[in-house]
Amino acid sequence: MRSGMMGGRGGGFPFGRFVGDGELRLIVLSLVSESPRHGYEIIKALEERSGGFYSPSPGVIYPTLTYLEEAGHVVSSADGNKKVYAITDAGRSYLEENRVQADAILSRIEWIGSRLAQARHFFERGEEPRDRDIPEALPELNAARRALKAALAAKIGSSAEEQRRIAELLLKAAKEIAGDTKQRGPDDIDL
Repeated sequence: MRSGMMGGRGGGFPFGRFVGDGELRLIVLSLVSESPRHGYEIIKALEERSGGFYSPSPGVIYPTLTYLEEAGHVVSSADGNKKVYAITDAGRSYLEENRVQADAILSRIEWIGSRLAQARHFFERGEEPRDRDIPEALPELNAARRALKAALAAKIGSSAEEQRRIAELLLKAAKEIAGDTKQRGPDDIDL
């Protein structure tokens, strides 16, 4: 599977570039910081963390490892006919300086993977994804929200005039709902 493609077991579908070069360097460095790894192990770790939806090619991972090695962030050692990459002190410092971004990228990969796995599950079973209720809301409020979503979905493709009418109704309702709270007034709504 090419880098930037998702699908794994059962075929992929393009989403453009999944991660940029700088992001991939941080991800690889983060994975190597957990334990020394072969390039193949990095590919498998990313595939695993994304639920099988992101599997970068060796043609992307090995140049990234070479770049990190030339930058002094990782060092390689021979392990039979393979190279094992370990993080250096300079790499650890660089990773700590960029830890928030590295963790955010890995979290995004895991989140997208879990969402795509959920969608795949529903499509394979021929089911519609279930709408999630708002936690701690009364059943009546969740039922009203679902009814509103269904009504909006039924209006997809309607005329521009009809869509403007609906938008006005929704804005009016949002302002009235927000007006019931003391923290925000109807004019404070950012829609």
